[in-house]
Amino acid sequence: MRIATWVHQTAVGSLLLLAVGTVAAQKGETVKIAWIDPLSGLMAPVGQNQVRSFQFFAEKFNKDPRLNPAGVRFEIVPFDNKLSPSETVNALKSAVDQGVRYVTQGNGSSVAGAMIDAVAKHNERNPGKEVIYLNHSAVDPDFTNSRCSYWHFRFDADTSMKMEALTTFIKDLPDVKKVYLLNQNYSHGQQVARYAKENLAKKRPDVQVVGEDFHPLAQVRDFAPYIAKIKASGADSVITGNWGSDLSLLMKAANESGYAGRFFTYYTGVTGAPTALGRNFDGRVYQVAYHHYNMPGAMGQWQNEFRQKLNDDFYTGSVVHIYNILSQAMARAKSTEPLKVAAAMEGLKFNSFSGEVEMRKSDHQLQQPLFITVWQQADAKFPYSPENTGMTLAPVKELPAFVSSTPTSCQMKRP
Repeated sequence: MRIATWVHQTAVGSLLLLAVGTVAAQKGETVKIAWIDPLSGLMAPVGQNQVRSFQFFAEKFNKDPRLNPAGVRFEIVPFDNKLSPSETVNALKSAVDQGVRYVTQGNGSSVAGAMIDAVAKHNERNPGKEVIYLNHSAVDPDFTNSRCSYWHFRFDADTSMKMEALTTFIKDLPDVKKVYLLNQNYSHGQQVARYAKENLAKKRPDVQVVGEDFHPLAQVRDFAPYIAKIKASGADSVITGNWGSDLSLLMKAANESGYAGRFFTYYTGVTGAPTALGRNFDGRVYQVAYHHYNMPGAMGQWQNEFRQKLNDDFYTGSVVHIYNILSQAMARAKSTEPLKVAAAMEGLKFNSFSGEVEMRKSDHQLQQPLFITVWQQADAKFPYSPENTGMTLAPVKELPAFVSSTPTSCQMKRP
């Protein structure tokens, strides 16, 4: 189902819910969500974009009963965690002290791991005052496998899902022969490298991995030495899970050195990277993601409105997923209590901007389509140009949820 029918069907569903009186228990209630991510340091531009995204769509859902069948009012309470696990735990404590029962975070899987543990400990020690962690972007697969938690719900596709989709695409590119893996030295970057090697070995055993490097997260300011190693290796392609300044500075160095190979990425659309790419990477940079800049229907309209209002680009589509599932689960549960809402979220299927998606009950990993896009000149068919570059990420392949889905080893412990 495409988004052209999504708003209409959501509206019909909302009216039906209202007709049977399921939302009266919490209609008009304020639901505070603590947003805990970086607002300072090298990754601050990403955090600033995302907190504005949550605030923008809170306003959308608060005003439109077609989107919000529960009839609640969402309010974002921002905290700067400085990309630090310890600061994140402190922010969580502050949020709980303010009566907040829902938290969201997504930048940095090392931070997300601390959040999962802290939320689980809080809930175990404070029955009746449970907190739900809404993970918008942290993609370490362990979070929905060995470290899965009843109180954690992930709305991005994890690293293994994205690599499954990306290597399915690479499999059909015969001129990809030598690959270099360059990633941030923490759980997400390590997982990107691991799954790239495993998937390429199965799908394209002829492809050589000619180099592999890890670098510190959000600390490197000059990637020229890394690009020199990539060029010396003879790699025709680079696979990287870098994001934020670590991607934009990498692409800046590649541009300045004249590296002519391809890049296969996770986060090309994120703040800073489009400007660093400019026009010199036309047709040479690919992104795998659950959302892209040229989505049809209401999402395209919202992206244009976001730009007009905030002079920025919207790229964290999981924000919309989060408000969708919260509102629908609260309507079903007839409550905003996290214990009841978590139960209603499990296994919930709902229509979002990319069609029908499902919060898998077994591990709380959202199942959703993924898209491969390529960096090219914006045109009449794909007009949206991030950071006013004159370029865009144009879709070249859509992979339905069942293709990108990966199995889980989660042994969920439920309250």
